Amino acid sequence: MSVVDSLLSGRRFGKFASVGVVGAVFDVTTATVLREVGVFPELAVFIGIEVAIVVMFLLNDNWTFAEQGAAGVGAALRRLLRSNLVRAGGILVQLATFRFLYRVVALELTVLDVDGWFVVSKVAGIGTGMLVNYVAESLVTWQVGRG
Repeated sequence: MSVVDSLLSGRRFGKFASVGVVGAVFDVTTATVLREVGVFPELAVFIGIEVAIVVMFLLNDNWTFAEQGAAGVGAALRRLLRSNLVRAGGILVQLATFRFLYRVVALELTVLDVDGWFVVSKVAGIGTGMLVNYVAESLVTWQVGRG
């Protein structure tokens, strides 16, 4: 399968997106809880992102891209490190989107005593970073279409 065919695989993208939903739940929940207990918003967002990255890596490594990459703990740890480095672009896109919406657009929205605009801004950031992450993870972390 060519690199382009691998990237356009509806099955693989569907798995990646499903894992992304699970990651988003961990991300938003972690960040929102931290924000509600007084953690600085951007720090709460960053911690939520990192929790999601680890959760999504484990799911992607064992399901979405299970047939890719070498076996063993050492190889998996190298992929996890590579995944964190590769996702830096998606993280920057996500943080920039969050910061723009939360700090510049800055709407008031409270839902059940929770800062709803924080959650909306967080989810919008996740969405903008997803495509960047899919392409980068596919090509660099799991090296689809090679070998």
